[in-house]
Amino acid sequence: MKCELSEAVFEGGGPAATALTALARWGISCCFAGVVGDDLFGGMIERSLREQGIDTAGLVVRRESASQFAFIAAEQSLRRRNIFWRRPTGAEIRPGEIDLAILRRARLFHTDGLCMEAARFAAEEARRAGVMVVVDGGTLREGMVDLARLSDCFVISESFARALAGGDDPRRACHMLSELGPRLVGVTLGKAGYVAMAGAKIIEKEAYPVDSVDTTGCGDVFHAGVIYGLLRGWNAEKSLDLGAWAAAQVSLRLGGRSGIPTLAALKEKYDVPNG
Repeated sequence: MKCELSEAVFEGGGPAATALTALARWGISCCFAGVVGDDLFGGMIERSLREQGIDTAGLVVRRESASQFAFIAAEQSLRRRNIFWRRPTGAEIRPGEIDLAILRRARLFHTDGLCMEAARFAAEEARRAGVMVVVDGGTLREGMVDLARLSDCFVISESFARALAGGDDPRRACHMLSELGPRLVGVTLGKAGYVAMAGAKIIEKEAYPVDSVDTTGCGDVFHAGVIYGLLRGWNAEKSLDLGAWAAAQVSLRLGGRSGIPTLAALKEKYDVPNG
């Protein structure tokens, strides 16, 4: 079978890396830690981060290894995506490869928990240093509940919430997560918006109504919006709203990064002063 493409976009991806890309475009100083192989995709991944002004001092290159990559086919008329991806062949980043000096100077540590041993180690060190910990929970896998206990903000996907709560009950999932310790928890629900809990307060809001082209990267940039708000000292409602608005803008363009709203657009919508 042959299928003609109407458009093709080549971009970096990944939950944490895309969130950092958005934050860097919004004027936040970012450093990335992770692993790539010494293949073509590894070079592309590193360049995509550096071009955004992200410090790649924590990026480890595994020799004679292949990097993770994905091919995503977005069908706008059907509002669906097909994702084809390959796992990396090199070893995950190890705790001993984390630059603790950089971590301890940070204001916030963001992880997607994909390299769990290193993520948990870094979260523990961040907590000791008084650094905020934010987690993007895409899938309920081993170690994620322990990571929630170390986090200040823990926002999960609808599928994670379903597995955690044993059914379609995002409010129950929020209560369960909140009991683990994070002061802000939430569940992203795609076009249905999100349910979140800040302390004892439940916050629910529908998604921004847009004519989506591609939902790749929306969840990643939702987290970036929340993180931006936390760093600015905004309340939970405003931080979550930025996440939802930014995610909606991303869906208007093909790819997970092309549609990230500019800093100028962000400042105009949320009346953010310069500086």
